[in-house]
Amino acid sequence: MCIFQPFVPTRRNSSAKGFTLIELMITVAIVGIIATVALPSYRAYILKSRRADAMSTLSQAQTTFERCYAANFTYAVPPCTAPSATSLNGFYSISAVSTATTYTVTASTTGSQVADTTCQQMTLDQANQKTAIDSLGATQLSCWNP
Repeated sequence: MCIFQPFVPTRRNSSAKGFTLIELMITVAIVGIIATVALPSYRAYILKSRRADAMSTLSQAQTTFERCYAANFTYAVPPCTAPSATSLNGFYSISAVSTATTYTVTASTTGSQVADTTCQQMTLDQANQKTAIDSLGATQLSCWNP
């Protein structure tokens, strides 16, 4: 003889392991909030760290011009070599203007670095004057600070 017992759902044991949907959704929301705060800070940090690319390239160009002047008593380009057209990592385009007694080397943002509106252009001259200009044309003093 077979006795039929109806299915009665049992209550979940309080020691059951796992997460509820609510706990999971709260965790996802917290991670989302942290990401929205952290991502802009991270991008700003990356843009600022890439400025070292411009600084090192401008410093190399300065060294080249000073060596040329020591050997030839002129900064003029024919006896000297002009700096490369791009920075070492390619985040800046480099241009130089030189005369017999002066030079100015400029690094302008290119590619993904264009998003750096604080330091769009960095300049170095024969008197070691370091200047920087933002996207609105205002002088920025903080660009040369590491």
